[in-house]
Amino acid sequence: MSGHSKWAKIKRAKGAADAQRGNLFTKLIKEISIAARMGGGDPEGNPRLRTAVIKARGANMPKDNIDRAIKKGTGELEGVSYEELTYEARLGEAAILIEVLTDNRNRAAADVRNILTRAGAELAKTGSVSRLLTRKGIITLDGEKYTEDQVMEIALEGGAEDVTLNDGVIEVTTSPEDFESVAKALESANLETTSAEISMVPEAPVLLDASATGKVLRLVEKLEENDDVQNVYSNIEVPDDYEE
Repeated sequence: MSGHSKWAKIKRAKGAADAQRGNLFTKLIKEISIAARMGGGDPEGNPRLRTAVIKARGANMPKDNIDRAIKKGTGELEGVSYEELTYEARLGEAAILIEVLTDNRNRAAADVRNILTRAGAELAKTGSVSRLLTRKGIITLDGEKYTEDQVMEIALEGGAEDVTLNDGVIEVTTSPEDFESVAKALESANLETTSAEISMVPEAPVLLDASATGKVLRLVEKLEENDDVQNVYSNIEVPDDYEE
């Protein structure tokens, strides 16, 4: 999971930038709304909605925002209907998976293709990228606020697979099935998370040189700036000595 940890470090930095731009809450609201529309507004009976709500709480989204997003999804409040799309792309040796939630399929497709083309990337055959990634639950905590041993004891009892400390960030890895139980165990112990989500992690991370790594990360940033793009995952491993 070392490759994932380095990728997650970059993702967290970009997540902070998203929050400053207001993009993070917008993406979370869309995710909650579509989960509620597809499976109902009760998180106890809707696993996808439970996961989305846990992710929103991990990002410190106010409860009122979460409740409104659920009601928009169930139709209790007027909202927008979103469509889910997935694109797979390649930039040199890097494989990139792009998840989209959009109210306009044609606009989203055109925007994603335009961003890829400008970066020198191209669409890949369906399944060629997704098979390189596996779904995992990832929960992060402030390593300056809590100790690794403190988190490890609670997380492992809740069913976590691994707990690591990297650059002041404690990262808890779970299977998708145990994600909720681990998140609840940490919450019950009054440990505040900085993020909590089910992510796509590379099976065998690819290490590129600094120039190629920079091109991939700039492409990811451009994609994540797009309002229709919900999540972007890659199979690259960011070198320890990499600097933007």
